[in-house]
Parts: sequence; C-alpha cells; structure tokens
Amino acid sequence: MDKKNLKGWLYLLPAIIFLGAFMVYPLIDVFIYSLEEGFNSASQTSFGVGTYNFSYVLHDPYFLQALKNTFILVMITVPVSTCLALLISVGLSSIKPLRNLFQTVYFLPYVTNTLAVGLVFMILFQKTPYTDGLANMVLGWFGAAPVDFIDGPYWAKMFVLCLYTVWVVMPFKVLVLTSALASVDQTYYNASKIDATSKWRTFTRITIPLVSPTLFYLIITGFIGAFKAYNDAVALFGTNLNASEMNTIVGYVYDMLYGDSGGYPSYASAAAVILFAIVLTITCINLIISKKHVHYS
Repeated sequence: MDKKNLKGWLYLLPAIIFLGAFMVYPLIDVFIYSLEEGFNSASQTSFGVGTYNFSYVLHDPYFLQALKNTFILVMITVPVSTCLALLISVGLSSIKPLRNLFQTVYFLPYVTNTLAVGLVFMILFQKTPYTDGLANMVLGWFGAAPVDFIDGPYWAKMFVLCLYTVWVVMPFKVLVLTSALASVDQTYYNASKIDATSKWRTFTRITIPLVSPTLFYLIITGFIGAFKAYNDAVALFGTNLNASEMNTIVGYVYDMLYGDSGGYPSYASAAAVILFAIVLTITCINLIISKKHVHYS
C-alpha cells in the first residue's frame, strides 16, 4: 500500500470505527439475539438457537396489528405527502414576492417539537364531555354527526395519524423540492413557452423528469421514515398503543424491551430483523423501478 492510499485510509479510520461500533456491531448483535431462544438478559444465557422467536412474533396478534398499521401508514402518507410537497413547491417557485416568507411558514412544523404538535392535534380532534373538538365543529357545519377521532373507531384514529404524519413530514419535502426546482435550467421552460406547451404537459414532461432524482430520494427516505414511525402514534394516543390498536412495528419492539410486556430482547430483535427485511425489500424494489423512471442529467 502506497503512502497516498495509507493517508486516505487514515482519514477514513474515525468514520469506519464510528460506523463499526454504533451500526455494524449492534446490527450483528440483533441478528444473534433474534436466533437465541429463551434469552435471559440478566444471565446472558439462552435455551438454544433457532427460529422460534420469528414464529412467535409472526403469530403474535399485537405484532400483526402493528404490521397492519405500519403498512397503512406507509402506503398513505408517503405518496400523499410527496405529491402535496411537489405541488406546493411548484406553486412556491412561481411566486416571486414573499417566497422566502412562505418557505419559512411551510418549514415551521418541521422544527416544532413532535409531542407538542401531537398534543395540539389531539385537542383538535378529541371528543370530551365539554366539547366535541374543532374537527367535529367543522363536520357539524355539513350536518355530519360528531366522531371521536382519538378514542373512537379504528378508521377515525388512522385518519388522524395519517393526517398528522403528512403534516409533520411535508415541510422537509417542500424545502428539498423547492431547492431542486430552483436548480432546473430555465432554458427548458423558455423553449416550452415558445412552443406554446400547456402547463400540464410542461409539468409532466419537464418538471417531473428533471426533479425525479430528488423525488426518488424523498420516496426512499419517506418509506424508511414511515416504517420507523412511533413518536407520532405516542403523541396522539399515549404510550399504551396496544390497547388503542394503534401500535407500530417500532412501538412493538419498544414494548417487548421496556413496556408492560417487556423483558424479551429475543422477540424484540426478531421483530427488528423482520422490519429490516421489509425496509430492505421495498428499498430494492424502488431502486429497480428508479432505473426506468429516474432521469439523471
């Protein structure tokens, strides 16, 4: 190894040590725990090695409920938040005066405390003996009966959770997409004006292809972030998410470690490995799709 390569490896050494200690080693440890049956964290002993932990988790109704909630959350919030962010970004890009002010306003939810925002949403949607909440007041204007969105039917609670998640994640996407649109060469838009191209065709044939790498990045990170959702549900429905049927996969892992049913690191590790496999599979599918639909200039 020559001096130049050695110098390069020395520069990378701190990052390699950090990644190895805090990412690679814990990941390997989780895989080991997931295969140790009857693992006792106090004595660091187990009954044997096998796939029983995965079988238990995949047959646990609480995990199946968490898996269902997580998939619904992912499939609704990621496309909705990305599409809304793209439309808002295009609108902001076409507004010259007060553009920076609007960008700041849209970005405020991203820097606001998640639990604080969740409490506000809970107040807006919760039905109490004293008030039906602002959301039910609006529904009343259209003659609809009040709905308890926090302690009521499953669809109502899922609606609030999805709405809250979209509201929280959209500001970051707006900021990134606005920056991507600002970097687009205006020559393409000038050419479309000369050809009298419609706005819709300009949007679909010029804007979307040119910002497709950014859209792909936001979709990938959006899927990963939505699969890791937990704080959002806690902020709205409290810590006992199993009782409210609003738990997520990450919440299930936490409960297995520290909750009322906690003390089972092997089950928690198995659930974490399953989550890792799901995220990895969806990421690989997105990478395959992106080869055909993402255009890098």
